[in-house]
Amino acid sequence: MRAIVIREPGGPDVLEWTEVPDPTPGPGEVLVDVAASAVNRADLLQRAGFYDPPPGTSPYPGLECAGRVSALGPGTTGWQVGQEVCALLSGGGYAERVAVPVGQLLPVPTDVVESAALPEAACTVWSNLVGVARLAAGETLLIHGGGSGIGSFAIQFAAALGARVFATARKVKHDTLRELGAELVIDYTAEDFVEAVNTATGGRGVDVILDIQGGPYLPRNVAALGVGGRLVVIGLQGGRRGELDLGQLLYKRATVAGTTLRARPPAEKTEIVSGVRAAMWPLVASGRIRPVIDRQFPMSQAARAHELVEQDPPLGKVLLVAE
Repeated sequence: MRAIVIREPGGPDVLEWTEVPDPTPGPGEVLVDVAASAVNRADLLQRAGFYDPPPGTSPYPGLECAGRVSALGPGTTGWQVGQEVCALLSGGGYAERVAVPVGQLLPVPTDVVESAALPEAACTVWSNLVGVARLAAGETLLIHGGGSGIGSFAIQFAAALGARVFATARKVKHDTLRELGAELVIDYTAEDFVEAVNTATGGRGVDVILDIQGGPYLPRNVAALGVGGRLVVIGLQGGRRGELDLGQLLYKRATVAGTTLRARPPAEKTEIVSGVRAAMWPLVASGRIRPVIDRQFPMSQAARAHELVEQDPPLGKVLLVAE
């Protein structure tokens, strides 16, 4: 088969579409013929040499895919050859075929290619907004990076849950994010999000913040939280270090949590995928949540796709489609 190989750490030009050995599904796995994968920030970090895949997993980038089951591993039940599926992966999505543990499979809830935009965002949003932050109807959520794949999914899910949704994003993305369910969209290049949040909440602050920026946003995030607020950090795009005012944290009885998804053990991923299937997939099937796709590239043009994502962050996901 062919796959995107990272020849050496570096820029997009180190990605090569080349022949590699076929994967073999082990016990409790299926082999999926990939129809599409999606570009995620973790793929860019892996390409640059900053985010190695977990031990024992595929060395190729790609944290999600959609396609069709082509073979079952020994003793595998519950899925059939030819069935359309999408999957959360630890790696290997940038390839013609990938072996997937059955606990990380989901039925395709919409078009098979578009479904490649869903698993990683859905599992990230579910594990953090529900599992960590315990977001409830009537609460207020601030999402940083509202125009990203995770952000655009989180807006739709939180709105369907009955939360008030605020988001930060560049001005060009505001109209779309409002259409997805954001009540307030803040231009982080021109506005102070703490001031905007306090104005919108009458000075009370928000209940939950989902943050992809990390260090530099830490003091302002805590300032934007209300009493009992929960800050969940899922990315470090702005940096690893920030200053925390512990007095403010104590006064607000607030919580700061940090999580990742890729390195979690299979049992945890299975539990997350099960929650996504039960709570989110009916919303996707009914159209209340839709995959937001900026554009598509042939799989062999992954370098072009990476270059785009780095130079001009997309609205939603960029897909890599099988050729």
